[in-house]
Amino acid sequence: MSVKIPRLVIAGLSGDSGKTIVSLSLVKALKRKGLSVSVFKKGPDYIDSAWLTMAAGRACRNLDTFMVEPETVFSTFTRNATESDISVIEGNRGLFDGKDLDGTHSTAGLAKLLQAPVVLVVDTTKATRTIAAIIGGCISFDPDVRIAGVILNKVAGKRHQKIITEAVEKYCRIPVLGVIPKLGLDESLIPGRHLGLITPAEFDSDNSFSDQMTEIAKKYLDIDRLIEIAEKAVRLEIAPDTRDEVIQQTARIGYFKDSIFTFYYPENLEALQKYGAELIPISSTDDGQLPDIDGLYVGGGFPEVQAERLTENKTMLKSVRDAANDGLPIYAECGGLIYLSRSITWNDNTYSMAGVLPIDLKMNKKPAGHGYTEMKIDRSNPFFETGLVIKGHEFHYSSLLTSVEKLMSCMSVRTGVGIGDGRDGLVYNNTLAAFMHIHADGIENWARSFVKKAIELKKTMMP
Repeated sequence: MSVKIPRLVIAGLSGDSGKTIVSLSLVKALKRKGLSVSVFKKGPDYIDSAWLTMAAGRACRNLDTFMVEPETVFSTFTRNATESDISVIEGNRGLFDGKDLDGTHSTAGLAKLLQAPVVLVVDTTKATRTIAAIIGGCISFDPDVRIAGVILNKVAGKRHQKIITEAVEKYCRIPVLGVIPKLGLDESLIPGRHLGLITPAEFDSDNSFSDQMTEIAKKYLDIDRLIEIAEKAVRLEIAPDTRDEVIQQTARIGYFKDSIFTFYYPENLEALQKYGAELIPISSTDDGQLPDIDGLYVGGGFPEVQAERLTENKTMLKSVRDAANDGLPIYAECGGLIYLSRSITWNDNTYSMAGVLPIDLKMNKKPAGHGYTEMKIDRSNPFFETGLVIKGHEFHYSSLLTSVEKLMSCMSVRTGVGIGDGRDGLVYNNTLAAFMHIHADGIENWARSFVKKAIELKKTMMP
């Protein structure tokens, strides 16, 4: 079946080129015109996705061809894009930057997979005609990537704008679709930290953020022309949606959902529901103990930032520790691993955590693990079959103070860092905690195994 899906990829020449501000501003402007917008983020990033979710008012989907097969990525895009009037896909890194020399898993590769026109955001700081040369190089570097226009960022003034615009239009023969000056934005607009931007869940800015994004688009972007380019994107051939129906709910799986633990791909939660889970949101700071659940999922986030609040909620820490000791299936990723540890040390302060795992951690000033990961399951554990190879990603500043050699782990690191010494995936009872984040669309059996384990526990608890 051939369908029309208006769409744009917002790409850059590098990180920090202005892609996120442009993407968010564009989404807000499109919504102001009365259009419904589906939003997507290339790669594994949770934080940009969260901001896009807030701007669009609907869940952003990550499109990552390393963790998930390209065919599934394509289906994820078309299934969600057909629900709206237009789709905005924010790239990551530079347009052609990928995992290897061939640019595998790059934004350019995703644009080709989706046959989507690319709008290139270019930081013009201290350059004029050279900008045209760079853009021209991108156009000729891979002719299969359709660069449909450019947005100039951090332009110094009218003269600077005139020279670059004329050079781009003369030598590159593509339109300039926006000119954003050096805004001098207050740092509090989207504050950052050691892992990049803060999450929307931690952001207290009433409507000022939304208003400023809308104003940027109104003043500096040619929205009508951007819509026109999106509308001209080639039609896509899609297959009928053959996803299995959701199984009747048979187990209650809780997950921490608060301002600390926010790193969950929508597909991970949906996969659990697909196999029969009723999802129960829990606050790690405000709830006094775990509710009546058959399993617990603790995603990533920034427990170190609010470590004092976590430490103060001693009843919840004890509740999680007792549940783990009693065999509750618990799956934890990165920040979740920190929560299950004995302690985390940050800025010379040590904070007590749940104490499920016999480890202590510290926060470092530089990343301890950053990038895609590949692990082989080599020991028994509650969620994965032995011999399975799984893919994911990691981005953590924390490292273990405990000797890895003495710990029970189930993952051998093929690519990445993990907990150290070539290992990841700590196992205790029915608990598995790793620095690696996974995507359920790339490891379907994870959700099935999780729910199955939860059902088994439920049956043993029945009178």
